[in-house]
Order: sequence, then C-alpha cells, then structure tokens
Amino acid sequence: MNRSFIPQFALFLLLGFSDAAFAQTVVKQVPPKPTVAIDGKDLYRQYCAACHGIDGKGAGPAAPALKKAPTDLTRIAASNHGSFPDDRIMRILRGEEAITAHGSTSMPVWGTVFSNMSPSVEMAQLRLHALVNYLDKLQVK
Repeated sequence: MNRSFIPQFALFLLLGFSDAAFAQTVVKQVPPKPTVAIDGKDLYRQYCAACHGIDGKGAGPAAPALKKAPTDLTRIAASNHGSFPDDRIMRILRGEEAITAHGSTSMPVWGTVFSNMSPSVEMAQLRLHALVNYLDKLQVK
C-alpha cells in the first residue's frame, strides 16, 4: 500500500465512523426529575445544561441529537441591543411567548414543568425568577 494513501484512508475511516456515530445519537426523553433547588445556577445545570451546555453557548452533550441547534444563551442581551429582556425571557419560560424550539418535544415549557413539580405557584415562580436571573448573569459583556 502506498504510504501517502494510508493517512487519507485513515481519515476516510475516521470520518465515516464519526458520521455514523452522530447519525445514531438519540436523546432519551424522560420526565424531568423533581428538584428542591431554588438557586438559578443549580436549576440551569439540572434542566438546561444538557442542551445549552454548562457555559450556555449551546454545545451541551445532547445538542448534536437535536433537530435545531440550541440557542447560545450568553448572547441574548447582545441580540437585544445590549439589554437583557428579562420580561420576555420569563414569558418564554412560562410558555406565554413561543419561540421555535420552545414548547416542542426538544425543549419543555419550564413554567409548566416547575408548576407541576412544585407544592405551590409561588415556588414555581421563585424558580423561574432564579433561572431568569442566572441567564442574565451568563450574558457576554
């Protein structure tokens, strides 16, 4: 076998296997586990980081299996003239304002999820506010 052919063949095999691996990636959808957390960072890590990544940039471990790439949550303010739209983000999380991925099987409406797992409406609201505040802290400056 020609030596210059070997690296090209190895690259072909590597690319072929990596394409097959990505094609078979599937996200197992399970109901969210109830939490006692009320801290925004803890809530984010438990419910958002699988898709959006720990850093919020959209590269979580489940991201390759999604039909639509997760949003880079660190750029919300940048795409809103430098101001974090906390009211709009709250409406989105509550399911009151639709976005493409939100409310689909790819991304649950967290207001509903938190309400279903919380003993009170106030607890669900507290979690939503904590999550919105944490997302505000993730914004690039």
